[in-house]
Amino acid sequence: MSVEDAAVSASGVRVVKLGAHLGARIEGVRLGADLDARTVADIRAALHEHKVIFFRDQHHLTEDGQYEFAELLGTPTTPHPTVTSAGAKSLAIDSQQTRSNVWHTDVTFVDRVPSASILRAVALPAYGGSTTWASTVAAYRSLPAPLRLLAENLRARHTNRYDYAADIEDRPDDKDRTYRREFESTYFETEHPVVEVHPETGERALLLGCFVQEIVGLSSAESRALFRLFQDRVTRLEHTTRWDWSLGDVAIWDNRATQHYAVDDYDGEHRRLTRITLAGAIPVGVDGTPSTVIAGDAAAYASAPLGRAA
Repeated sequence: MSVEDAAVSASGVRVVKLGAHLGARIEGVRLGADLDARTVADIRAALHEHKVIFFRDQHHLTEDGQYEFAELLGTPTTPHPTVTSAGAKSLAIDSQQTRSNVWHTDVTFVDRVPSASILRAVALPAYGGSTTWASTVAAYRSLPAPLRLLAENLRARHTNRYDYAADIEDRPDDKDRTYRREFESTYFETEHPVVEVHPETGERALLLGCFVQEIVGLSSAESRALFRLFQDRVTRLEHTTRWDWSLGDVAIWDNRATQHYAVDDYDGEHRRLTRITLAGAIPVGVDGTPSTVIAGDAAAYASAPLGRAA
């Protein structure tokens, strides 16, 4: 490793860059509620710069400790707007219930999209089960000027009834069907700008993923074509980083600047991680127009003051 690969802050936090557009490994930090303000600020700065950051060897961390650490970074939401059976403080991402092998930004079907997510490995398969993240900021920046202008003037409707979930109904496993029905137990639909201005960094990012039902004002065929055009920019390999999990690992990602995909390549083995999300401001487009609720009230999930970067 060259000197240029890593930077060390005054608080002793070492940031090892993993890719040109996103991803960094953080060293010299023991996560928990007792972190000092400078270290927390360094973690937050690394998150904004690298979009997803990883911590090895956090074996001491419990669900309570994960939650208490999350409180240093922001305000935790309830685990999920509809899935209430998978945890009281954190959401269990458990292969025995569902497998999220689809590109998504967390919970975009509500108006108050989480600002960040914190994921801790609890049980892992003997092989496979990695997670890939993609930078939606890099995707936007890579667009030619005419496509940027087009995207900035589009809005999309996101719902929690989406094609990937529909596939579960065709599976023989009752757990899969039960999970889908709980996921859809309250219907949510929100209209978001396709290009969001990040409320803290001011960067512009594509706000898409699997929960998109349609591009507003277009026919179904036009909507599908434009969605694929922009979504393919997000998932270009140059815009991604992939993490091979080990027990004790923790990942934190900027949910307003990324999508992610859990790779389903571990057969019937068990994979379980716990996720805590942090509340975020209602997305705002380039023209200053915020997202609007079509159906559902997410107030019980999280408070979300309107905000954008200055």
